[in-house]
Amino acid sequence: MTSRASDCVLVTVTGKDHPSITARLTGILAETGAELLDLEQVVVQGRLTLCLLIRLPEARDALKELLLAARELGAELDFQVAEPPRAVGAEDGPARYVVTAVGRALGAPEVHALTTELAGQGARLDRVVRLSDAQLGSVEFHIALPREREPEALKRALLALSMRSTSFDVALQRESLYRRAKRMVVMDMDSTLIRIEVIDELARAHGVHSQVAAITERAMHGELDYDESLRQRVAMLAGLDSAVLHELAANLPLTEGAETLTRVLKRLGYRTAVISGGFSVAAEALRARLGIDFAYSNVLEEREGKLTGRTLGPIVNAQRKAELLETLARQEGILLEQVIAVGDGANDLRMLERAGLGIAFRAKPRLREAADTSISAGGLDSILYLLGLTARELREVG
Repeated sequence: MTSRASDCVLVTVTGKDHPSITARLTGILAETGAELLDLEQVVVQGRLTLCLLIRLPEARDALKELLLAARELGAELDFQVAEPPRAVGAEDGPARYVVTAVGRALGAPEVHALTTELAGQGARLDRVVRLSDAQLGSVEFHIALPREREPEALKRALLALSMRSTSFDVALQRESLYRRAKRMVVMDMDSTLIRIEVIDELARAHGVHSQVAAITERAMHGELDYDESLRQRVAMLAGLDSAVLHELAANLPLTEGAETLTRVLKRLGYRTAVISGGFSVAAEALRARLGIDFAYSNVLEEREGKLTGRTLGPIVNAQRKAELLETLARQEGILLEQVIAVGDGANDLRMLERAGLGIAFRAKPRLREAADTSISAGGLDSILYLLGLTARELREVG
């Protein structure tokens, strides 16, 4: 039958959820010969909204039968003439993105601020999915962005919104197969997986913290490159008892959510790695403690129970981090689009750029602006929501 706009009707059914309501109504469509073109259903707090786009048959009054059935089931039915669905190629239609909001609790002010920003950027809100359950703590907004709109502008707007707030984070991801098919997570260690900078703690124990901090400050202002600053800081540790390093490594304070993140990733079959400009004794202790698959970091030379003030092997700087990420992905047969990288400092930037999703974790504004997305309000386990996992699914994983 040739399609006409008047043939198509959008039927909306609302009411208390009933186990058989969808089966009953689609059964009527089948019996009357109505063509089902599209459907979507959502249940919120036991209240059902079911939308059916149908093409009406010529012989029978399908709408009347649907209306009678809905009334029998205690639901309300409304309908309106609709345009038939149009096939749109991926290159012709709007670009699809997912905006994930994660916070302690998302109330009306937060949702209003976010949806207002989306509207201001020309984004059409297609679907909203609640990921958390005990309270409204994480929500996915599936949006369509017109091709003429720059996604970078939307990203900057959402970053500015999250930086103005201390209660929730906002992440923007392109909706694609790879968003839901990540296979590896690579993380920095100091101030990311753990709450401290190991070199600062060692310097403090050796009585040279202020000198080490001064070198770090010079490096941050561009007066020293990373490699030279590391050599100078490590040299300050010469003569420190190795037992201090090993005791510190055995009692590293984990960042909130680190254990949950690594446990869930491991059970879901993800490969995990620490790639750190910190030190191997600490990184290896974390690898064993959290069940992480790989650990790469700088090796402090020890001799006769003391630190010598030197490192062994190549320095794990920004370029080395990026190279290790690529090598590890290639070794494991994983596409870069399937890798997540997480870090907090400038030394992590190249690593974040190489990954399919680069996350700045509790980072300074410069890295947050450069990364794909950032997390500042929540813990490391917030990353699980960026994978599209719901609270119910996380409980199943344990």
